[in-house]
Amino acid sequence: MRYLILCASAVFALAAAGMNPAQAEQVGEVGVDWLGNDIIVDAVEDPGVLGVTCHVAYFERGVIDRLQKGNWFEDPSNSSIACRQTGPVVIGDIELDEGGEEIFKQRRSIVWKKLVIKRIYDKKNDTLIYLSHSRQVQDGSAKMSLSTVPLYGQNVTWTQGKP
Repeated sequence: MRYLILCASAVFALAAAGMNPAQAEQVGEVGVDWLGNDIIVDAVEDPGVLGVTCHVAYFERGVIDRLQKGNWFEDPSNSSIACRQTGPVVIGDIELDEGGEEIFKQRRSIVWKKLVIKRIYDKKNDTLIYLSHSRQVQDGSAKMSLSTVPLYGQNVTWTQGKP
C-alpha cells in the first residue's frame, strides 16, 4: 500500500512539474580572491526524474574584476556538475533520443550566453547522463562537464513503462 501511495505521489508531482525547467537553489558560495570573485554551488533537482539532484558549480565575477577587465555583462563559461540519487527514483515522461532533454538553463551574460544542463538516457548501459555546458550564439563553447547516475540494479519506477 505504501508503495502505491509513493508511486501515486510521484506521478502527481511529475505531472505538476510538467515540462517546466528545473529551478536552482544556491547551497554554497566560496570566495576565491579579494576581487569579490566567487564560486557558486547550486542544487538542481531533475524535474522529469524524481530522486536525482545535480550540484552545479560555476564562477561569478565580482564588481572589481568586472571594472578591471571590462566585459561587464558576462561571466565565464566554466562549470562543473555532479549528479546523484537523493531519494527513490521515479522517471516520468522523459526524452529518450540521443539529443536528450534540457532540464535547466541560466543566463551567464546579458544576451548571448547560457549555462545549460541536458539529460540523456543511455539505454544500453541503463544510465542517466547529465551534461553541463555553455551555450553561446557567437562562438559556441567546448567547456563542459559530465556526470552519470547509473540505474542498473536500482529500484527505479518508470511511470510510462521502462523503454
